[in-house]
Amino acid sequence: MKFNQVDLNLLNTIANLTEVPDGAVNIRKDGQPLIRMSSSNIIINPKADKPGIDIIIKPGTKDETVHIPVIVTQAGLQDLVYNTFEIGQDADVTIIAGCGIHNDSHKDSGHDGVHEFIIKANARVRYVEKHYGDGSGSGKKVLNPTTIIRMGSDAYAEMEMVQIEGVDDTYRKTIAYVEDRAHLKIVERLLTHKEQSAQSDIEISIEGVDGSAQILSRSVAKDNSNQVFKASMIGKTTCTGHVECDSIIMGNAVIKAIPSLVAESSEAVLTHEAAIGKIAGEQLIKLMSLGLTETEAVNTIIDGFLR
Repeated sequence: MKFNQVDLNLLNTIANLTEVPDGAVNIRKDGQPLIRMSSSNIIINPKADKPGIDIIIKPGTKDETVHIPVIVTQAGLQDLVYNTFEIGQDADVTIIAGCGIHNDSHKDSGHDGVHEFIIKANARVRYVEKHYGDGSGSGKKVLNPTTIIRMGSDAYAEMEMVQIEGVDDTYRKTIAYVEDRAHLKIVERLLTHKEQSAQSDIEISIEGVDGSAQILSRSVAKDNSNQVFKASMIGKTTCTGHVECDSIIMGNAVIKAIPSLVAESSEAVLTHEAAIGKIAGEQLIKLMSLGLTETEAVNTIIDGFLR
């Protein structure tokens, strides 16, 4: 399958792909499957009743990666997909997702992805989802991901959710349930500029004994953009949970950080930290003294902060 240059730019940005990878892969373009391949341990099947796929990772699968990027290049397309991941007991895998939109039109283009993760006992998952938009049109690039996570006992999951740039509107909803001794780590990195708007709404319910969870968010808001970050950590039994959100604000941007802790047991230990502020002048002066322009210094600080 040959890709045009726009396709390749999007795939490289959101999934570091320059060619079709080995192993299990599903590449979706403009609402249709472009490439779909299973491996001996990772089976990808189309859903029978709605758009999307079922990704079944066999118990005991180790050190394998599945790629499921989505690209949208058709003007005015509003794509919707439902993906279900079943990660078998004792598996250890990496899932590379992400969505890129290229829009040269005056019409809005968008992608809504509903992802459900069923992570069985003692399984380990690293999930990376990057969002990106480009194109010269006045039409918006809109991305609305919904993520539902169900973790079995002793499971581990790290979910890295990144918005690189170019996304005009996004609503990011994440709901998770953590069982006995399982650990969930959600890392969010977000950049908005111009008139862009972003809202993140994360709710983690730690339901099992000695379960634990972290929500770590870093964001930068420039120009007239607007961000709302809501994070709720609910401890129902003996457990630990932590919410941390750090933001850099620039120009006329607005950022709201709303962390919430709900302890339903005297044995729950829940903490949070939140900080919003501008780039420190001393950092700029130090970098500019090394020969960087002010713009280069600002970009260097932002890149390091969001890394």
